[in-house]
Amino acid sequence: MHRAALRAFRTTSTYFSAVRNLSRTSRTSHRTLFSAASQAAHRQPLANEPLRSSMYFRRLPVALVSSIVVGYGAWYSYNSTGSVAGGPSVARSFTSTQGSSDALPTRTVLVVGADELRQGTIVGEGPILKPTADGRRIVEMLTPEQATDKLRALEQSFSVNRGQGVTRYDLVQLPSNDPIEDDHAEKIVQVPSRSAGVEGQTSDWMFWGVFDGHSGWTTSATLRESLISYVARELNETYKSAKSNSPTDEAIDSAIKTGFTRLDHEIVHKSVEKVFKASSKAVAAELLQPALSGSCALLSFYDSRSNLLRVACTGDSRAVLGRRSESGKWTATALSEDQTGGNPSEAARMRKEHPGEDDVVRNGRVLGGLEPTRAFGDAVYKWSRDVAGKLRASFFGRSPSPLLKTPPYVTAEPVVTTTKVNPEKGDFLVLATDGLWEMLTNDEVVGLVGQWIESQASSSGSAASQFEAAWSKIFGSQNKPLPVEQSKTGANDGQRTPIRLQQWGINPDAKDRFIVKDKNVATHLVRNALGGNNDEQVRALLTLPSPFSRRYRDDLTVQVIFFGDGPKTGEVTINLDATAETAEPKPKL
Repeated sequence: MHRAALRAFRTTSTYFSAVRNLSRTSRTSHRTLFSAASQAAHRQPLANEPLRSSMYFRRLPVALVSSIVVGYGAWYSYNSTGSVAGGPSVARSFTSTQGSSDALPTRTVLVVGADELRQGTIVGEGPILKPTADGRRIVEMLTPEQATDKLRALEQSFSVNRGQGVTRYDLVQLPSNDPIEDDHAEKIVQVPSRSAGVEGQTSDWMFWGVFDGHSGWTTSATLRESLISYVARELNETYKSAKSNSPTDEAIDSAIKTGFTRLDHEIVHKSVEKVFKASSKAVAAELLQPALSGSCALLSFYDSRSNLLRVACTGDSRAVLGRRSESGKWTATALSEDQTGGNPSEAARMRKEHPGEDDVVRNGRVLGGLEPTRAFGDAVYKWSRDVAGKLRASFFGRSPSPLLKTPPYVTAEPVVTTTKVNPEKGDFLVLATDGLWEMLTNDEVVGLVGQWIESQASSSGSAASQFEAAWSKIFGSQNKPLPVEQSKTGANDGQRTPIRLQQWGINPDAKDRFIVKDKNVATHLVRNALGGNNDEQVRALLTLPSPFSRRYRDDLTVQVIFFGDGPKTGEVTINLDATAETAEPKPKL
C-alpha cells in the first residue's frame, strides 16, 4: 500500500503572490496542503445485488457469500501439513483435521474467492496465506489491534489556530483498490482586505477537496495537483475585476465553474494536441492517462470574511453540513446532490442535451457504461469518434461506445451551492467520496459526528464520565440514539442509499450498532461505516485483500471541518493523538 505523504496548510504572505504561485504548472502545485500521493482503481458495476441469505455465521453474515457459492457449497480447510480438504456444508466450522486446539494455537481466518467470503479457524502452525488449486486464498483475520492500526494508518488531524472561522480539520483514507483511487487536497490562501481604511487586515480563503477516481488513479492525482490552483486563479481575476468590494454570487460561482472546466479541457483536449504534435508513444502514454481514466471532484471554498461556504460538486461524492438545532440535537443538510444516471434530474438534463438518443442513460449509466454523469477525464465520452479513432490507430486508447453519437456526454462543470456558516454555533462540514455514502445515510453521518463531539466533551475525567466508561466496558453501552433529528423526507432525493448494509446482511435499525473508539472523527465515521460495534464485521472487511475487497467496500476518503472562532496564533498544528505516527512534521507557515 502506498501511503500518502502528509502536508500541512500553507499560507502565502500576500493575496496576489499566492495566486501567482497557484498559477504555476502542476510540477509546483504539489504545494497543496495535506496533498496525498494519488492512488487508484476502476469504477466498475459492483456485485452488490441483494443476496438471498440472511443467516449469520459466527456473527459474520453469510449474506456476504454470493448465491452462486451457496448453490454448490464448496469450502476448504487446511490441515497442519498444509494440504487442502473439501467439505459439502456452508455452515460447518472451518478447522484443521489434525491436532487438538488445547495443544496447538488457533487462529481465525477468512476464505476468500471471487464470489465468496467465509470465516473459520485454523489450528496449528499452518500457513497464514496460501493459494488453493482453484485460485482462492486463505487469509488470517486481523486482530482488533491490527484492524485499528489499519484504520488509522492514513489519518490526519490539524488545529487551525487562525481565528478565521475554522478550528479543526480531520481526514482519513482507507484503500480498497491497490493503489487507492481516491485523492484529496487542502489549502489556505491569505487575502488582504480590499476595503478602504482597513489596510493590513487579512482574511482567509480555505479550500478542501476530495477526488474519487475511476479507471485508474491518474485523473484524481491531477486534480490534487491542480484543481485548487485553477479555481483560485479564476477567483482572483473575478475579485480584481469587480467594481465593488466583492463580486456578485453569480460571478463567484461562474469563476469556480470556469476553473473546473478549464482544467478538464487541459486534461481531455489539450493533451491530445500535445500528443499529435509530439508524435511519440512515450509522450502519449504520459499525457493521455489522466484523460482515459476519470475522477469525480468535490471542492469546498470558505471565505472567512463573509462566512460563506461554497461547495462545487462534479460527480457523486457528497458534502453534508451538521448544525445544532434548538432541541440540542444536530440536523443534516446535504450541500450537494449525487450526479449519476440514477438521479432523475441528471437523466432529464442529459436527455434534453441529446434529444432522440434513447440510450443516453441506460440502466442508470451514461450510454450504459459510466455511472457519474459529471466527471473529469473519461475522454471516451467526450472525444469525437474521429479523434478517438486516430489516437487508437497511432498510439493507444479505448474504442468508443457504439452508442456514441453526439459527444460530449459527460461534463466536468460542477453544481455550486452557497451556505452561510455559523462558526459561533459550532457548524461542521463532512466531505466524503461515495464509498462512505454506500454505508451510511446523511443523518447517521451527522449523528455520528455529534456522538463523537459528546464523547470528547465527556472525556474530561469527571467521576460521572469515568463511571459511564466503566459501566459501558463491563455491561455494554447504554444504547443511546444518535443525537440527530431525522430528516422529515426520510429518503434523500438524488442521494445514494446505503446499499452495502443490504449486501452485508445488516439490519440498519439494529440497536447498539455504533461505537466511539477513535480520537480522529473521520476515522470514527469509517469504523462505524464498516460495522461499528460489530468488531468481527469490521475486522473481516479490513482483512480482505485487494482486489477482493472491492466487492464489499470502495476506497474511502473522509474530511470533517469544524467551524468556530478559536485562538488566533496564525499557526496550523498537528493533533498528535488523532494523527498517524507516520505523519511528517508540519512545515512552518
